[in-house]
Amino acid sequence: MSWYDTFRTTKINYFLINIGIALAPLIFLYVKSVTTSNFRFKKAYWLHFALAIAFIIYRIGIYTYDAAQPGFDDVQNGVLKLSLDEAYILSIMGYVEATFMLLYLAFTFQLFYNYRKKIIQYFSNIYKLELNWILTFLILFSISFIFGTTVDIVDLSFIDLDYTDRWWLNLYVAIVTLFIGVKGYFTDTTKLNRLDFTFSPKTIGIPEDASDFEQEKAISKKDISIVKSLMEEEKVYLNPELNLSDLAKMANMSRGQLSEIVNTAFNKNFNDFVNGYRVEAFKNMLKADKHKQLSLLGIAQECGFNSKATFNRVFKKLTNYSPTEYLKTQLN
Repeated sequence: MSWYDTFRTTKINYFLINIGIALAPLIFLYVKSVTTSNFRFKKAYWLHFALAIAFIIYRIGIYTYDAAQPGFDDVQNGVLKLSLDEAYILSIMGYVEATFMLLYLAFTFQLFYNYRKKIIQYFSNIYKLELNWILTFLILFSISFIFGTTVDIVDLSFIDLDYTDRWWLNLYVAIVTLFIGVKGYFTDTTKLNRLDFTFSPKTIGIPEDASDFEQEKAISKKDISIVKSLMEEEKVYLNPELNLSDLAKMANMSRGQLSEIVNTAFNKNFNDFVNGYRVEAFKNMLKADKHKQLSLLGIAQECGFNSKATFNRVFKKLTNYSPTEYLKTQLN
């Protein structure tokens, strides 16, 4: 006997839930785990799944009641499933699921946006930390959510759509799910797990340590001079992996104090501050005709950049020219 012979009496409908109420917090917590150093799943995170758990308990309850009724083995849906679940709850849950997913997508985008703000305050090279694939996934998933919700509205309000009218949406969701699974599996998170992403509430985007809670000292000319000396004389920006902690240790000050100097005295975030020196070093090497010995990328690497994409973007941002365009202006 096959499934086709028994589907009219199968009880699977009791155990199908609106997946969005579980998927939405899963996506949020996944992004949180990738963008948070040394992420650990806390007991409090189970609260994100409270609605899904409550719905499962509710379904088990109506199944238990219906299973005790005469003739249950001969039907697909029992008394409560038809009179309560099919009649009212499923429609209500459709709206709840859409609202739930919308809110969690908004929270997830905000979480990712805050992560992007943090890394430019702490790292000089962020190419491998930008996690563009996560942003791509969130955008693709949001598109599928919007399309799916639109299809549901059309189905409920205008046209009765069956599975054959929805196959393209299911295919799209399957492809997006496959994409995030494969990309996530092959993404090396070792470097991310070593990063300090515990940020002070006082200085947004700055990792905190015990000294960061000390009363901030007024910025002095001496402090500014120390930082400038490290950048201009010792050329610490040539280290591609330079970050806020490294520079703070060299300057013998807290990360919060250094961040305050960079943000206030130089009016820049840490990423732009360091890369500004790298761009100037690149320009000086062009003036010294280093382009006759090295490629533009080779010169960029000599100046502290560690990826072509980052170099091109930063150079364009700070000069309004691409590296090639800038070289042409110098040759003319």
